[in-house]
Amino acid sequence: MLPAEIIRKKRDGRKLTKDEISFFVNGYIKGTIPDYQMSAFLMAVYFQGMDFEETTHLTEVMLHSGEIVDLSDIPGVKVDKHSTGGVGDKISLILAPIVASAGVPVPMISGRGLGHTGGTLDKLESIPGFKTNLSIIEYKKVISEIGLVMIGQTQEIAPADKKIYALRDVTATVESIPLISASIMSKKLAEGIDALVLDVKTGNGAFMREYEKAFELAQTLFTIGKNFGKKVIAFITDMNQPLGYAVGNWLEVIESVQCLRGFEVPDLMELTYTLAGAMIMLGEKARSIEDGIKIAKKVIYSGEAYEKFLQLVERQGGDVSFIENPEKYPLPKHSIEVKSMFDGYVYSIDTLEIGLVSVMLGAGRTKVDDLIDPKAGIVLKKKIGDEVQTGEPLAVFYTDKDDVIKTAKERLLKAFKINPEKPIPPKLVKTMIDLEGIKEWK
Repeated sequence: MLPAEIIRKKRDGRKLTKDEISFFVNGYIKGTIPDYQMSAFLMAVYFQGMDFEETTHLTEVMLHSGEIVDLSDIPGVKVDKHSTGGVGDKISLILAPIVASAGVPVPMISGRGLGHTGGTLDKLESIPGFKTNLSIIEYKKVISEIGLVMIGQTQEIAPADKKIYALRDVTATVESIPLISASIMSKKLAEGIDALVLDVKTGNGAFMREYEKAFELAQTLFTIGKNFGKKVIAFITDMNQPLGYAVGNWLEVIESVQCLRGFEVPDLMELTYTLAGAMIMLGEKARSIEDGIKIAKKVIYSGEAYEKFLQLVERQGGDVSFIENPEKYPLPKHSIEVKSMFDGYVYSIDTLEIGLVSVMLGAGRTKVDDLIDPKAGIVLKKKIGDEVQTGEPLAVFYTDKDDVIKTAKERLLKAFKINPEKPIPPKLVKTMIDLEGIKEWK
């Protein structure tokens, strides 16, 4: 087989065989197929797509490019959650300790920031000393000791995805249902889980902006998981404004810790409780999602979830004193308020723009090897539906960069649309897909 012929075949919209997909992916891992040919292949898939059979083959090849972890010696139903990526989506940091406190083991292998969205690993690594690069042996040891673990991909787990994931980010091929599906499911199937809850975002800050595309992705992910013998529930959720108020790595850790200590951030905790309820039910510690939500609230208010997070931080090498006393953290050079020029109500927020500005401030990457400034980011002061007066802050942004202040201020101001009429805030949880079918979430 010739790489160029496979690229041409997909470029022309023809279906690839499992052998062709396997040849291309494995050749890329071995180095016989260079970055520029994989980039061309990814772009061909981006434009021409893959059918469900091709997507399943790609998932399987990426899954078997490395080790599949066996957690069968750890008691309980192992459950994980995956989000397709959003702005301000720090839910994993709150969710994993909640679910583990409810007695459900949570083995979580996460990714880094992708495009305009943040990554769980970058957030965790903003905690001084926190190690996400554990070996498989250590990964199994941590989850058996404390009931949860949060790491990045090791060399053993889906190495094909790790290499392709980094390339997708810098070649504008992120928003592809086959590529997203294979990336997510190859990692999740490799990490030793029994069940998975999916949070598929839709809206102006999501990779799948249109609901129809998000629905197609949710169905694809759900069906792949089911076909590989896993229990799966998928939710389609709104990303027409950032989740919570904080956008940026350390800022999101602070907000997560506040939530774990019982501080209510309405949209953030509504979604956290919904996903936690589903995970607790799949983990067989609740009879229904609603019962799972009650358990999740109980472990927040009892302080158990916060204690579990402290346990996780300490066990993975993090300095717990920064969690307990966040004022110890270094301050950014600049703290700039963005003030409204009108009276009215926040009618809409350009969430993609919020994410892109946070990257510009230093909170994300434009190149694979870019360094992230954990202090950089944005804290919203107003959300959709909030009343605002002229001169009142809409957001505050933080950065060490002198040369981005003027542009960041202008772009953030334009990201908020102020109208005289009060809008109805978007519904946060839209749809659920499970074995019983598709239903509107109420």
